[in-house]
Amino acid sequence: MNGTKMLAKVVLLAMVVASGIVVLPVAAQSPATKPSVATQSTAAAGQDSAPSAPTHYQPNRFAGRARTYYELVWGVDSLSVKSTESGEVIRFSYRVLDADKANTLNDKKAEPSLIDPQAGVQLVVPSLEKVGKLRQSSAPQAGRSYWMAFSNKGRLVKRGDRVSVVIGQFRADGLVVD
Repeated sequence: MNGTKMLAKVVLLAMVVASGIVVLPVAAQSPATKPSVATQSTAAAGQDSAPSAPTHYQPNRFAGRARTYYELVWGVDSLSVKSTESGEVIRFSYRVLDADKANTLNDKKAEPSLIDPQAGVQLVVPSLEKVGKLRQSSAPQAGRSYWMAFSNKGRLVKRGDRVSVVIGQFRADGLVVD
């Protein structure tokens, strides 16, 4: 009888171990997720990218070519788009490197717009009675940062969305809303 109990325990233990081997690989698989921004930026830069786990590090906002393009053609860098005022306002900011090249971005005649293809919307800079347009339109100076605010009524543009900012001939695509 002692041998039968021992055999039953061994068989039971073998079944538990075998079921753990079958269940563990299924549980170890991670759910399908969107590729991280770092993976997308390396793929956009033409580099081979192996699938990687999401990371908490802030990726470089632009690939080297894009950063160089904005610096050489438009005279600006440090482009950023942030959701502010509980999502009711989207703020676009940039730093001027070359004032002559950056004139287009501060031109009062050019109507800026922020386009979010995922949400299917085009936001505009609102004009308030006593304040005027919520943007800076003075002559740009090298080394200074400038901004403009887009009305996001209904909070259609969300953090993490990729948007485009268009001001006259200037266009910045693929900016991520922080």
